[in-house]
Amino acid sequence: MPRVVGTVLVALALLLLGFQIPLTAQARDALQSYKAGKYDEAVSITQEELKQNPSNMDSFVVWCWSLQKLEKHQDAVNVALQAQKVNAFDFRIIEVLGESLFYLGKSLEALKHFEQYAVLAPTGDRIEKVYNLMGEIYLQLGQYNRADIALTTAVYHNPQIPAWWSRLGYARMLAKDYPSAIKAFVEALRQNPNLTEAARGKQQVEALMAKPAAQ
Repeated sequence: MPRVVGTVLVALALLLLGFQIPLTAQARDALQSYKAGKYDEAVSITQEELKQNPSNMDSFVVWCWSLQKLEKHQDAVNVALQAQKVNAFDFRIIEVLGESLFYLGKSLEALKHFEQYAVLAPTGDRIEKVYNLMGEIYLQLGQYNRADIALTTAVYHNPQIPAWWSRLGYARMLAKDYPSAIKAFVEALRQNPNLTEAARGKQQVEALMAKPAAQ
């Protein structure tokens, strides 16, 4: 009889394990969902993770990134502010604040966060985007030389985005550095010959450079 009881207990244990295995195998990963473009799913997963561990900064970060992809920038700001109560110096959260504030039209607030990110993470994963958006803010403010510096830094970190070269050309044109503007527009067109903005900008600069000779 003991042998029978033991066999039954083993079988029962194996049966229970059998029910548990699929749960483990199907464990969801917020970052993987984010990378797969399943942003709503990633949000749900991070919320569950934070119920278990309210100080998990990785969960906060993926939650914010997913909200940004969903273009819920005010929600991203709200979550980022919650995260900063756990760690005020997580540069990923600082970048989230800067980016979402930028898209909410709060450029001066965004700029402060971008500047902080550049100090804390000069080689961070999003440093090129930070400098690109800083350049856009400086353009809005009419600070064209600063825009030139920021956008030059952006294309230094990621030289493969023709639209950024075009914006650099535009900043240099407004700063009246015409030869450098031409170089930026030429590079933009080399990467994308159909980039209308760059072609138009190059024509404008060439016209401006020709004016003194015509007079």
